[in-house]
Amino acid sequence: MKRIIPTILAVFAMISGVYFFLNTRQNTTNVEAENNKLHIVTTNSILEDMVKNVGKDKIELYSIVKRGTDPHEYEPQPSDVSAASDADLIFHNGLNLETGGSGWFNKLVETSHKKFGREVFSASENVDAEHLTTNKNEEDPHAWLDLNNGIKYVELITKVMKQKDPQNAGFYQDNADKYIAKLQRLHKTAQSKFLDIPKSQRLLVTSEGAFKYFGKAYHVTPTYIWEINTESQGTPEQMKAVLSKINQSEVKSLFVESSVSPKSMEKVSKETGLKIHSQLFTDSLAKKGSQGDTYYTMMKWNIDKIYQGLK
Repeated sequence: MKRIIPTILAVFAMISGVYFFLNTRQNTTNVEAENNKLHIVTTNSILEDMVKNVGKDKIELYSIVKRGTDPHEYEPQPSDVSAASDADLIFHNGLNLETGGSGWFNKLVETSHKKFGREVFSASENVDAEHLTTNKNEEDPHAWLDLNNGIKYVELITKVMKQKDPQNAGFYQDNADKYIAKLQRLHKTAQSKFLDIPKSQRLLVTSEGAFKYFGKAYHVTPTYIWEINTESQGTPEQMKAVLSKINQSEVKSLFVESSVSPKSMEKVSKETGLKIHSQLFTDSLAKKGSQGDTYYTMMKWNIDKIYQGLK
């Protein structure tokens, strides 16, 4: 018995040592795997969803402007600066979305010691920009509201990710091809969807003038109270202008965006007797778990709700 007990203890110690070694090695492997993933930061939820569809489980992803928040004017938090500093890649929309107004994104890039064209890329780089009516020299940032532009975003994102992480290039491209095909089908459907509505009814009335790209792609005429969310909102002059356009049309419904106050559009509704048919998504996806919480479902929601309201 005296000889057996030390032997048992020795075997137990050996087993414990092997278990500790294997567990430590597994934890180390897991940490290394996480560290080897591309760390990507996006400036808003729309870009976040596009990147997620391409990168899936091969990337670590952080979005700066949270869902339901207007990205035109934003104040970065310490967590945003930390994520940007650690990022391998940062994707922003461009077209003066994040660099307009207070210029918060330029400050964030500078603070995090990143460089445009090296770690920082504009997803809209290959888009033919529309311009603001109130300032012909300033680009309209809402290019993603045309699905064909959204596809261009995905193509640019995929190209950059493949260059940064060539080991997973095939994985990224396969995911992008499937995702783009899905977006293309919805785009093709939307291109003909509105043509059975009389042109005099195809006036898309929103608070912000975010739907120029959408209107051009899908044969509707956008009008709005204010042009971009950094401007004054609901001034007497703006209200007079939008009411005049409504009175010259046979439009059936109004719309309000999810990321702005409905008060101004409610005044338009009261003045015209037209109902607000639905919320639309422009600068942000819906909260996770809600309808419109991905780029695809956001666009499908907008297309379907606008069609129903105009019809």
